[in-house]
Amino acid sequence: QVQLVESGGGLVQPGGSLRLSCATSGSLFSIYIMGWYRQAPGKQREFVAAITNDGSTNSADSVKGRFTISRDNNKNTMHLQMNNLKPKDTAVYYCNAVGNGMDFWGKGTLVTVSS
Repeated sequence: QVQLVESGGGLVQPGGSLRLSCATSGSLFSIYIMGWYRQAPGKQREFVAAITNDGSTNSADSVKGRFTISRDNNKNTMHLQMNNLKPKDTAVYYCNAVGNGMDFWGKGTLVTVSS
């Protein structure tokens, strides 16, 4: 069974930082891409950042310069370093991975940016 588990969310003041992690387990192979999505209250899910199997990265314009996505060498753990957080970043952040010919999602971790 493939499982993705996010961690690192919490409450942070504007301008602060958080580092999210996504740990994968199970027989996940042939990973094409891993990424982060978020869903803010009252809004639809949106793309945040992604990293391909060869290490190429992409991020949404709203987080460029502030968020950095990375992946461990074993490719089983992914991270999202979030700096200069803003209230608009408040959302549930979801880990996503594509592999085994299927799409896998974590349960999400809540990030709240508030003073």
